[in-house]
Amino acid sequence: MLRFAPSPTGDMHIGNLRVAILNYIVAKQQHKPFLVRIEDHDKEQTIEGKDTEIMQILEKFAIQRDLVYHQSEHLNIHQTLAIKLLKEGKAFICRCTPDEIAIEQERAKANGIEYRYGGICETLTHDDYQVLKEKGEPFVIRLKKPTGEIVFNDLIQGSIATSPDTIDSFVIMRTDNTPSHNFATACDDMLSNIDWIICEADQLSDTPKQIHIKKMLGYEAETQYAHLPIMVNEKEYSLQWLLEEGFVPDAILNYLILLGNTKAPQEIFTLPEAIEWFDLSAITTANFDLDRLRLINRKHLKMMEDKALSRLFGFADADIGKLAKVYLKEVSTIKELESKIRMIFAPKDFNGEWGESMRTLEQIIFDAPPFETFDEFKNHIMQTSGLTEENLLKPLSILLTGTENDTARYSLLCSLIRETRLSMFLIV
Repeated sequence: MLRFAPSPTGDMHIGNLRVAILNYIVAKQQHKPFLVRIEDHDKEQTIEGKDTEIMQILEKFAIQRDLVYHQSEHLNIHQTLAIKLLKEGKAFICRCTPDEIAIEQERAKANGIEYRYGGICETLTHDDYQVLKEKGEPFVIRLKKPTGEIVFNDLIQGSIATSPDTIDSFVIMRTDNTPSHNFATACDDMLSNIDWIICEADQLSDTPKQIHIKKMLGYEAETQYAHLPIMVNEKEYSLQWLLEEGFVPDAILNYLILLGNTKAPQEIFTLPEAIEWFDLSAITTANFDLDRLRLINRKHLKMMEDKALSRLFGFADADIGKLAKVYLKEVSTIKELESKIRMIFAPKDFNGEWGESMRTLEQIIFDAPPFETFDEFKNHIMQTSGLTEENLLKPLSILLTGTENDTARYSLLCSLIRETRLSMFLIV
């Protein structure tokens, strides 16, 4: 089984989505279940409603889960497993106060060394745990540090070896009797039999601790790891911003699968197509390039059915979709397209310098017969109106596009008038 384990403590970012997509793809390739686990074990940091928001985003990107649960549902199991380790002498209670720990940290810093817990309370037993619990005194439970090197092979990062000296006796249960992140993660991965873990490279330091936890609990099933290379510049653009700017989910998904992929057979594809050829081992470090995403987004918009494209702007008309595609030579997002479309359908100002000419052109275009070419159309207007080409371009452009700066576009719009019913919309 594979899992995506987001924390409902803030907005979902691009890196989170990439992890979800790649876990989903590998799960499909290996015909294994895909689990979404909401890591809400830290109640103080959890933001109400973020879990629902996460699920809605996954649905928007067509990432379908087989199972879903909240980590807090397993609190009793986490507590039971911690007590088991305590009874077996693999963990111990620690009553060091935050102030005492802070003093030790300052001493380590002053000596130029990284702080490691000194094992002051390591002799305390399960009996001491019962006494402290009855008295109501605060304490944590720490797992005894490993005695040997922790080694695992990562599909992307290669062989990773962690010295026992770099892992101290870390906290697995906090003073409020809730699990630490690493303990809850390791326990739930074990309970769900997660045999593939695909996550971001910044979690590399947590993996040896989680392996140590599972080993101490007696879990021996093999787990495959893939820590994704850093996505440079990813935090410059939030996922919410990309969606608000008008990047469509298919394009974002396409780009994130393509990012750093050295074996992608093509640039533009759908999720089902990617499942056929995706190779997790081919992922390397890459920059998040907004310009390339814009290009991919433009291509996905061009691929959309005309009527479906028009729905992105609140219409349901294939002609509007054809009109929108006229502008895809210069714009790349829904937001940019909509600004162009709204100007075309907005009421025109006939009070300006070109107002009288626009009134003349309005009636001529409305009454005009079909033409095969724009030149035929233009000649008809010039002959009927008596306007020279010099005095025709700007009023015609304003009438058709809402701006006199779009003279390079109005010939294409006019060709659409011949092919569609847009004339009833363009002459306002």
